Amino acid sequence: MKISSAHSTTASHFAAALMGCTMLAGLPAVAVAQDAAPAAEAASVAAPAEQGDVIRSIAVSGAQRLEPETILSYIQLRPGQVYTPARADQALIDLAATELFSDFSVTNNAGNVVITVVENPIINRVLLEGNRRIKDDKLREEIQLAPRQIFTRSRVRADVARIIELYKRQGRYAAVVEPQMVMLDQNRVDVIFEINEGPKSKVRQINIIGNNAFSDGDLKSEMVTKESGLLKIFSSNTSYDPDRLQYDQQKLRQFYLTQGYADFRVVSAVAELTPDKRDFIITYVLEEGERYRFGTVDVVSQLRDFDSDRLTQSLRIKEGDWYNAELVDNTIELLTETAGAFGYAFAQVRPTFTPNRENRTMDVRFTLTDAPRVYIESIDINGNTITQDKVIRREFRLVEGDAFSSLQVSRSTARINSLGYFQENFEVEQVEGSTPDRVVLQANVQETPTGELTLSAGFSSLESFIFQGSIRQNNFRGRGQSVGLSLNYSRYSRSGSVSFAEPYLFDRNISAGIDIYRQDYNNGYFNRRNATYEQSTTGIALRAGIPLTEYTSLIGRYTLNFENVTIDENQFFADFDGDGTRQCEPLLAGRYLCDAIGNRVNSILGVSLVRDTLNSRLRPTNGNLLSLTVDFAGLGGDTRYIRGRLNAAQFFNLGSNFIFSLRGEAGAITGLGDQVRLTDRFFLGEPDIRGFDIRGIGPRVVRRFYIFDDEGNRVLRPLGDRNNQDDSLGGRYYYFGRAELEIPLGTGAREMGIRPSLFADIGSVFGIRSPQLTISPPPDGLFVPQRNSAGLPLFTQIDAATVNAAGNCVPTAVSQVTNPVNPNPPACLTSANNTPIGLQLPPFVEEYYGNSPSPRLSVGAGINWNSPFGPFRIDLAYAILKQVGDETKTLSFNVGTAF
Repeated sequence: MKISSAHSTTASHFAAALMGCTMLAGLPAVAVAQDAAPAAEAASVAAPAEQGDVIRSIAVSGAQRLEPETILSYIQLRPGQVYTPARADQALIDLAATELFSDFSVTNNAGNVVITVVENPIINRVLLEGNRRIKDDKLREEIQLAPRQIFTRSRVRADVARIIELYKRQGRYAAVVEPQMVMLDQNRVDVIFEINEGPKSKVRQINIIGNNAFSDGDLKSEMVTKESGLLKIFSSNTSYDPDRLQYDQQKLRQFYLTQGYADFRVVSAVAELTPDKRDFIITYVLEEGERYRFGTVDVVSQLRDFDSDRLTQSLRIKEGDWYNAELVDNTIELLTETAGAFGYAFAQVRPTFTPNRENRTMDVRFTLTDAPRVYIESIDINGNTITQDKVIRREFRLVEGDAFSSLQVSRSTARINSLGYFQENFEVEQVEGSTPDRVVLQANVQETPTGELTLSAGFSSLESFIFQGSIRQNNFRGRGQSVGLSLNYSRYSRSGSVSFAEPYLFDRNISAGIDIYRQDYNNGYFNRRNATYEQSTTGIALRAGIPLTEYTSLIGRYTLNFENVTIDENQFFADFDGDGTRQCEPLLAGRYLCDAIGNRVNSILGVSLVRDTLNSRLRPTNGNLLSLTVDFAGLGGDTRYIRGRLNAAQFFNLGSNFIFSLRGEAGAITGLGDQVRLTDRFFLGEPDIRGFDIRGIGPRVVRRFYIFDDEGNRVLRPLGDRNNQDDSLGGRYYYFGRAELEIPLGTGAREMGIRPSLFADIGSVFGIRSPQLTISPPPDGLFVPQRNSAGLPLFTQIDAATVNAAGNCVPTAVSQVTNPVNPNPPACLTSANNTPIGLQLPPFVEEYYGNSPSPRLSVGAGINWNSPFGPFRIDLAYAILKQVGDETKTLSFNVGTAF
């Protein structure tokens, strides 16, 4: 039932009290209207004595929880007073003000006054119904009513207002809250807030008045708030938000100021709620003003080391250009950075604007104020509890006593950010020192988890699920060292590695590292059918690097690994020549694979020249990375080749959190006296080129088998059929490139770490000799006999047999022999020929595809998300350009966590 109040005599007394007060309040006004003389005469007449019963006693009736003395303390009636209607009405007003009673009255019987009350109930429970968009715990934070409190209507009304306000903050202005109460025994009550959340109030229409230079569409495109419609059904910017309304006014002003309208202003911005409370109509009234061009633009330098004329000549703003406030801000920033680069940390640039409304020009003067040259007094590091001070301090490009340089401070900030040990967007702060020419640099860091526990999963039509796991500590013992362990497992591959890296060996600017690894896989990993060969690689890699300049490093490496490529001899070895020597048979394994099997030792010496100007190694938004790597195999070992790789990446900050990046890579390998083996070639596919499977691009041999169609004709299986044998051969040359645009979302999504992107990948791998292909003889295919150690073919011979009840000859003893004829066959056999032992291959054709430098191209979208359970990446890609034989893949993802 709805909350209501039952009044008996209370209502009449309360009304009388209000009327009495009203009448008393009106008397002075009437007196003012009277003649002055009668008023003076009336004032001189003494007031008559009060008439009524003298109060002899005051009793309280109906109290249950409250003591009578407590109730009497709320009113002004006291024994000995004269009982009057005015005093009785005042007592009713006092009782109503306590909000403790649902009904109350005052009665007088010859001076015996009785106060009768009905106490408000006690709240038993507070319930919420109908809320789906806002959870109970969020609403209960706003509700003041609670169990075991005294029920009052004012508190209910206040809670209703709070709930509605909470829904308004979420854009639901049509929300309705109806309070209900259910009476229980012992004067208790359940309070129920029935909530009709209503739809989210959208912006139905945006009206713009006063714009002449730009169309409504141009101005609406600058606003964050968008009009609701079918095309914006998934947009969160169509809901009404008062804060967003203020922000849009700033966006409009910013837009006009960049277009030359220096006098622009928003006269008014009004948001009107439609009668049904479902939508808003926003109306902007603008005053554009005149459009200005730049007039005289100059720089006045008060610093002795800067020439005003030279600074003026270096400005990008030219007289006659349309006025642009953004160019002015950029100029101020550039001049400030220039002064800071020469040690003037506290120099300021003050612009002065002089409009000439007749000529519609704007003169701008930039005054570079005088300031002392500043030196570094100290470098303070605060907030680090795990990371040692020296790990942070060695990334500074400045030391105490150096002249201040804003460029070096920015570089120091980038290097500390690249460590990945601290909060995002870390900045080195500048604080005034003990004297005006001293500055203190403060690194106030907030340490973040530097351990990485990564669990990755991928799905492909080849292997189903692929699982990978690694654990890595990037700041081991707080010394900046890296220690890692990784394990990978799939249907066709198993690998593990242990790594250690020291960025400052013996506290010198020399990096060093070591990797120990083992990898086992079979070519089912790259073959859509059964495995043809297995490869095991065990090795160790050592590396060391030294910086040549601030941005350039030289890194040397030495790798020693032991490699073993094997195949199943029973399945792929044969003696077709009949000389008794069993060897890898190309008809079974393929010529390219027969050349690769065996044990080898690889001794590889490599060097890399790296130039890195990225502002962050983790999430770069600006700068470039360029590396040239050359490897030489042949310093001992069994393989000899030279391999070169070139990598390049460039990141552009387009503003408004849009980050565009370009990446390219190319490589070549050439054998020194020998052909480049299969296991040393380049392969391309996922993850380098999304939209293609692992090793899904490049030269490959496909063995297609014959089948019978519905009409009984012998035909080849379609290319891409899972029953074909598909072997990737790799290439001696490759290239690939990537263009990616990171798209910013709203503030909420950005705080959650969600970063979507659009990308395009392109590349190819090629440059091997055409392999020798095999075609088995149709129509019956090829029978490969199994041979003994002497090279003789084996047969199954029936030595003894019996006749069963059905009259069939059933073997009871068999043996393997080299004689095709049974010299003593059992009597029940109709033939004395023994059965050959071996492998019957169905007829097939080998085809060669993919050895082309023609580009493969894929486009798609991906999402990076720093989820609560770790980094998550998902990519959806589609191959636009591909070659016959390429293997495509649409979806891939991985997930990890940090500690």
